[in-house]
Amino acid sequence: MIRTLSISLDNEITEGSSLQELDRDSAKWIWADFCQPTEDECALLSSYFHFHPLAIEDCVLHNLQRPKLDVYEDVRFYVLHAIDPDRLKAREVNLFVGEKLIVSFHKNKLEEVDQAIQQMVSLVRSGQEVQQGPMAAAHAVMDHLVDSYFPSLYAIEDELADIESIGSGEPVETLMNQVFDLRGRLLKLRRSVVPMRDLLYRIVNSQHMQENGLLRAYFADIHDHLLKLSDMIEADREMTADLRDSYISLNSNRMNGIMKTLTVITTIFMPLTLIAGIYGMNFERMPELHWAYGYFTVLLFMAGLSLWMVLWFNRRGWFK
Repeated sequence: MIRTLSISLDNEITEGSSLQELDRDSAKWIWADFCQPTEDECALLSSYFHFHPLAIEDCVLHNLQRPKLDVYEDVRFYVLHAIDPDRLKAREVNLFVGEKLIVSFHKNKLEEVDQAIQQMVSLVRSGQEVQQGPMAAAHAVMDHLVDSYFPSLYAIEDELADIESIGSGEPVETLMNQVFDLRGRLLKLRRSVVPMRDLLYRIVNSQHMQENGLLRAYFADIHDHLLKLSDMIEADREMTADLRDSYISLNSNRMNGIMKTLTVITTIFMPLTLIAGIYGMNFERMPELHWAYGYFTVLLFMAGLSLWMVLWFNRRGWFK
């Protein structure tokens, strides 16, 4: 589906026209949004807009590239990432930005792009000239995409807080699984946030932005948001690493306690087993076997030996 938005020189808005009906020469600027395009619609990138073949190839053939900026003659090509809030899976958004043209291309329906279009319609109707145009529209898309990262990260931080508050009452295996799941989700976010941060840094410091101080401030604001997201992700990753190390240490301590208990029990029974083994041999000439009180004497000696060993281990602190 292709959605169009045309702004005339008199700031009149025309929505829903086909590409053939658009008068690109007389329009102030236009926006064409390719949402879940068909093969025939994808072909219009070349036949109608005449974009560079490499940019078209990145849109149509390659899936989920790293966020980047490529400059082709009079068009700037942006690769951006949206985030699926449920699975934290990145979704690619492509922008072609020219002097009087912006084309957005995405294979999934994205609420952020719809919000950006509605924002530009409101700005045009309110007569805010400075915040209009293709680059302003590109800023609106990037701004809404970056803002959509925060709820997912806040949800992860809430889960981390819950793990810290109730962690002592949960089995270590359950807590470890939760921590590793959170680390995996943070890694998915990081794979989109860090390249987007680098991309915005390049945009803010580009020659084009140096000549437009006001628009540069808007993109710098997005870059600040991405810096905040990066810091939050790194802090959360460090927290999960600390939790992981704590749970591993706790599990090791528990295992050491279990092994110490088993060792003490085994050590106590070793001499008893030796005595029982000696008197269990079937030799005929063993004097103690014919003694009337031999059985009770050996049992008493074994009990006394066990008691002495328990007291000795306790004195050495093995039961603490």
